Amino acid sequence: MAGQIIVLNGTPRAGKSSIARKIQDTFDGVWLNLGVDSFMEATPERFQPGIGLRPGGERPDLEPLVRTLYLALYASIAAHSRLGVNVVVDANHHDDYSRPLGILPACARVVGDLPVLFVGVRCPVEVVMTRRIETWGSGYEPDGSVPPPVRRWQDAVHRSHRYDLEVDTSLASPSECAALISDRLAGGPPGTAFARLAAEPGRPDAS
Repeated sequence: MAGQIIVLNGTPRAGKSSIARKIQDTFDGVWLNLGVDSFMEATPERFQPGIGLRPGGERPDLEPLVRTLYLALYASIAAHSRLGVNVVVDANHHDDYSRPLGILPACARVVGDLPVLFVGVRCPVEVVMTRRIETWGSGYEPDGSVPPPVRRWQDAVHRSHRYDLEVDTSLASPSECAALISDRLAGGPPGTAFARLAAEPGRPDAS
């Protein structure tokens, strides 16, 4: 039996990693976290931020590699699932590069025959800013506005995505979010968002 895949998609500091840890700690079976952070740690410094490249088209030189690395990540996810290992994926999917790359539909095709639950992890920008200040000490612009990179993440990550389930980490704790995901897996219906994404037309070389 194939392992379950849960893709948590949201902005940095939305709370995805905390939910992933709760899934690993409380769900039955073996759950590996194969997400953006672990892939970034494995990426050489000269190619950073790798698949963590933020919206805005700032590094078109890296974009072909970013696409390749995402496909490699999902190939690894698929391999684990086919061996019966459950996988939770901490992701920041967007398509606001210097040109559309169609990365998410291409990744969906890689895991197209496997059970995937696509979860949108939402968090208001005000809460994201509070967490950024607590974690990194980086805050608002001198005029009191949200820094443009943070705003671009907030605008781009969930654009046009149709999720199987959405959670809001400003309203629910990581444990409560994990419980909502567990209830959906136990009670169904199965996730269909990735199947819809896989059917989307992509670039000619997307498959």
